[in-house]
Amino acid sequence: MEILLYYFVLFFFGFLLLSKYRLVKKWKLPPSPLALPIIGHLYLFKNPLYRTLADISNRYGPILLLRFGSRPVLLVSSPSAAEECLTTNDILFANRPRLLAGKYIGYNYLSIGSASYGNHWRNLRRISSLEIFSTNRLQMFSRSRTNEVRSMILRLASSGTKEVDMKLMFFELTLNMIMMMVAGKRYYGENVEEESEKTRRLNDIVTETFYLSAATHIGDYMPALRWVGFNRLQERLMRLHQKRDEFMQELIEEHKKMKTDDSFISSSSSESGERKKTLIDVLLSLQEAEPEYHTDDIIKSLVLVDFFSSLLPFTNSGVGLYIYTIYSFRYRWNQIANLI
Repeated sequence: MEILLYYFVLFFFGFLLLSKYRLVKKWKLPPSPLALPIIGHLYLFKNPLYRTLADISNRYGPILLLRFGSRPVLLVSSPSAAEECLTTNDILFANRPRLLAGKYIGYNYLSIGSASYGNHWRNLRRISSLEIFSTNRLQMFSRSRTNEVRSMILRLASSGTKEVDMKLMFFELTLNMIMMMVAGKRYYGENVEEESEKTRRLNDIVTETFYLSAATHIGDYMPALRWVGFNRLQERLMRLHQKRDEFMQELIEEHKKMKTDDSFISSSSSESGERKKTLIDVLLSLQEAEPEYHTDDIIKSLVLVDFFSSLLPFTNSGVGLYIYTIYSFRYRWNQIANLI
């Protein structure tokens, strides 16, 4: 029995090596470190992931084929190869794997960050380019951003010599800027109740989204295990989706009410006599023109793309930009102090 088992294991590993050799020869695949059966290269990974990937690249080369369980992953650390992947052959790499986070955080793969390449993705990209990240939209709210920066500087000046958490202040500043563009609301600073229920809800949503979007589910790499019962991560993602959905739906309903409430519009109008259109206003206008496609879920997914892409500097991946922002702010602050 033991001899039979020995030959079976030997045959199994020999079959794997032969299959890998034929696959590499046929498709001209990049080199790959030794992979274990079933788990692939997952045994190589340690936190933080980016350091592990950098070590693997330094050890084995700039272009590698890895396997996260059953998922093939191309690791590229060469600038020229990365440019070729993301520009020349960008359509070949445009699809996204259907991860568990995309189901709950990406509105069942409706968002631009989780949708596969196709007509839907191209339409979302067009709307994002024209309505969310366009120069005109950024310019429209330039005065609001200036007011937010001025408000933060005044708060810093009033704090005197007290120790200040600059990361928290930049975080609140960014959230205020984003929410003014998205919904025309401020959640921090002057004339705002600091510990209001909506502020706490927003803080919880932002914190949990960044934490859970980086979490790993075993079913993402071994699909056969995805349906083997619920785990804690999936339950947390479901609760987070419910929180985000309720919060965004409230904002959408408020804006729908604004569009039919002339008294509210006149009381909140700007100096030019017209209330500035927020991102939700623009997306609701698209919904009126094409209600079958621009559903509330599409609107919420687009708003959340704008929201969380603007907060990336406050994650670990954006620490360099955050440090640059601090030094840039210090330089501007010194200029203002000299003028005072």
